[in-house]
Amino acid sequence: MTQFRPCIDLHQGKVKQIVGGSLNDKGAKENFISDYDAAHYAALYREHNLTGGHVIALGKGNHDEVMSALRTYPNGLQFGGGVNTHNAESYLKAGASHVIVTSYLFENGEFSWDRLDKIKRETGTDRLVLDLSCRRTKDGWYIATDRWQTVTSTQINMDNLIELADHCDEFLIHAADVEGLQGGIDEDLVSLLAQGCPVAVTYAGGARSLNDLKRVNELSNGNVDLTIGSALDIFGGKGVTLDECIHWNQAEK
Repeated sequence: MTQFRPCIDLHQGKVKQIVGGSLNDKGAKENFISDYDAAHYAALYREHNLTGGHVIALGKGNHDEVMSALRTYPNGLQFGGGVNTHNAESYLKAGASHVIVTSYLFENGEFSWDRLDKIKRETGTDRLVLDLSCRRTKDGWYIATDRWQTVTSTQINMDNLIELADHCDEFLIHAADVEGLQGGIDEDLVSLLAQGCPVAVTYAGGARSLNDLKRVNELSNGNVDLTIGSALDIFGGKGVTLDECIHWNQAEK
């Protein structure tokens, strides 16, 4: 059954919720800036035994906050943001259950199997999550890198998902076009992901209420998990409470 997965998004050293497509070198459109640090949220997730969540560093200036969160909830959070062969092992040793990798896998906009092989040797497939966050085009969804600003030539389709699944433990997929907008999930993308993906998938983008957990569960036959960010009360949202998400997970289990 579909599970709620928590998140901690870090930007400029602060826990924030942003509009995904707005992120660039100058900043981002911000939905929420927390008064609490990353460790506060990590402790909250640990207290309620929320597993499979992720902490994402959006750009520079987040290292100390990342390390604090990983120490607070060892083996309870995945980490993504600038992960490469040089630092992947250090994040795992710091307490990340998995590392999440995107941009490193692309060279001049093209997917690099050589780079995937290299990072696999550092992490093992069992501790590697491939971030296949994407943008929608008239021809379907294509992986977007560099803070979702560069649309690559690698399409999100079942053939590619099946091939990539042999090399990782999970997929994390942000629908960048709806990320942070609280305008509803991309139902077509969720339906695509549910067609037979061989590994666990977490979808993020556009969720605005508890009904979205129900909808993802229906569309995916329980095979796709959901991250809710900007709509969540702990991030200033009005659409759904963390307690409701916790109760959903407990009921589904």
